[in-house]
Amino acid sequence: MVNLTLAIPEDLKREMEKFPEINWSEIARRAMTAHAMKLKLMEKIVEKSKFTEKDVEELDHKIKAGLLKRFSK
Repeated sequence: MVNLTLAIPEDLKREMEKFPEINWSEIARRAMTAHAMKLKLMEKIVEKSKFTEKDVEELDHKIKAGLLKRFSK
């Protein structure tokens, strides 16, 4: 297994130190594994997609416009 050094904010470090019994490395490892699996699934979905870059941009614009309208009320 390889080692990875992460930079975290001081306030997070202080909170983590309140729970020395927690294996923070294992929590980080699990979170990164889960995220990597989501990205792998997303790649699988995207490789089969027939959307063009223009289609994606149009959909992005419509979603953002809808969200703006919804939350501007």
